[in-house]
Amino acid sequence: MSICTNDLMTNHHHDFFAHPLTSIADVLHTWRQRYQRRVELTQLSDKDFHDVGASWSDFACEANKPFWQA
Repeated sequence: MSICTNDLMTNHHHDFFAHPLTSIADVLHTWRQRYQRRVELTQLSDKDFHDVGASWSDFACEANKPFWQA
């Protein structure tokens, strides 16, 4: 099984009290990017997975996570 790492899928910890609006905006932006990347994963074909040497099951766990979960 492959391990897919991507900065967009990691947790981002912010100093909420120093810059609360920036922190909220950053979190919302990260969530939106995660959602978009996971939707893209669900739209890949078997040929796309074959091209990167993977299968749907390699990415299914990531694609099925909720957007707020890293």
